[in-house]
Amino acid sequence: MTKVKSGISRMQAMGTFLKLGTCSETVVNLLDRAFDNPLVLEENASQPLAGGIMQHGYQCGMIWGASLAAGAQAYKLYGAGPEAETRAIIASQRLVESFQVRHNTFNCLEITDIDKSSSTMKMIFVFLIKGGTIGCFRMAGWYAPIALNDIQITLSDKNIEVPSSPVSCVSLLAQKMGMSDRHAVMAAGLAGGIGLSGGGCGALGAAIWILGMKSKEETGKVDFKNPKAQDKIDEFLKSTNYKFECSEIVGRKFGSVNDHAAYVCGGGCEEIIEVLAKG
Repeated sequence: MTKVKSGISRMQAMGTFLKLGTCSETVVNLLDRAFDNPLVLEENASQPLAGGIMQHGYQCGMIWGASLAAGAQAYKLYGAGPEAETRAIIASQRLVESFQVRHNTFNCLEITDIDKSSSTMKMIFVFLIKGGTIGCFRMAGWYAPIALNDIQITLSDKNIEVPSSPVSCVSLLAQKMGMSDRHAVMAAGLAGGIGLSGGGCGALGAAIWILGMKSKEETGKVDFKNPKAQDKIDEFLKSTNYKFECSEIVGRKFGSVNDHAAYVCGGGCEEIIEVLAKG
């Protein structure tokens, strides 16, 4: 098993959520520290992924955060390249599966019944009357320990087939945006709509995460409603004929890491990657 500094208790998870304020940063923060691998800049930059990519209602921010943590630990153990990227993707598959077993979905909108289009009155109803905030705190307390176990199992598996070619569309994007090898591996598991699950585009999520890091370095803060990130979403939607989810853009879900690697090597989503890498 991969070395873990400490486990994660439910009370610890809920306390961290209360302190940090977003589900995405909470989970990546908890997991990074469990692996004794804190990455404050990268964790802060995950904030806009909460609410399913800037409150668009797609995959729960906890899954985005957990996937980034899996990638960070994969890089720590295996360095840069196809093996680390493959393990990050497979770990992310497990992370999505574990989440779906409990909730029968991974989308924030379907869990919370709100997104960026919801009225103020509906948000008040969900969070104050239905206890939406408490529900998310409890969810983090349940999910973070399970995510830690999922990552440990995947990164310790000795029987993983590794393609020789580039594995992740998201890693290619990170490289094109001038990011480090560590960042490329951290983001690898977002491929295929997070772990090949076909949800909201992982490359888009990664681009917003990267913009968050750059914003933090330039201004000292991460803007949850960063205009540059919204512009990136608009440019992305134009390039995909206004499709947001990977399975709709590609026309199918990927069956395996090898399947996705072959698609990427064949030029799949090349135009989208170029659009997201600009600026």
